[in-house]
Amino acid sequence: MITRAGAGPLRRLVVLRHAKSAWPAGVLDHERPLAPRGRRDAPAAGRALAEADCLPDLALCSTAVRARQTWELASAQWGTPPPARHDRRIYAAEPAELLAVVREVPDGVRTLLLVGHNPGLEELVLDLAGDALDDALDDVRTKFPTSAIAFLSWRGETWAALAPGTALLTDMIVPRGKKES
Repeated sequence: MITRAGAGPLRRLVVLRHAKSAWPAGVLDHERPLAPRGRRDAPAAGRALAEADCLPDLALCSTAVRARQTWELASAQWGTPPPARHDRRIYAAEPAELLAVVREVPDGVRTLLLVGHNPGLEELVLDLAGDALDDALDDVRTKFPTSAIAFLSWRGETWAALAPGTALLTDMIVPRGKKES
């Protein structure tokens, strides 16, 4: 059951794992680009967010090349992308570090998109979700693959009030782009 973070406006945290990355020889992990499949899946993630009527007011994105490319390709699917902040702390972050970054978000932001990496993102979703609709929690526990999107909702006056167990995981989807023939 959800432990209420308090009254306040409905806020949504949308967690997007970067799309499938390439593994070129001699390239540092932080500099790895998207693979062809990732270049197809990232726009599909952007379209899925638009179809879910869940476009963010702000995006927080890892500085890793694959995360930045995921953000660029996903947000290109919308008329006017929201502002994005690239934050090195998101790269290879543990759930507590990710939550600290989220807690710094201005209070005027109602929907926040967090673009980053596993295992930190998956663990953050599991930590924050006090409850879930349908089988969403089981889906995240089973696998949070590349391009996966988790939708969390909670009520709170500030992002600083977000705490483990206070959110409702409303859905988890894995958009995939179509391979060209």
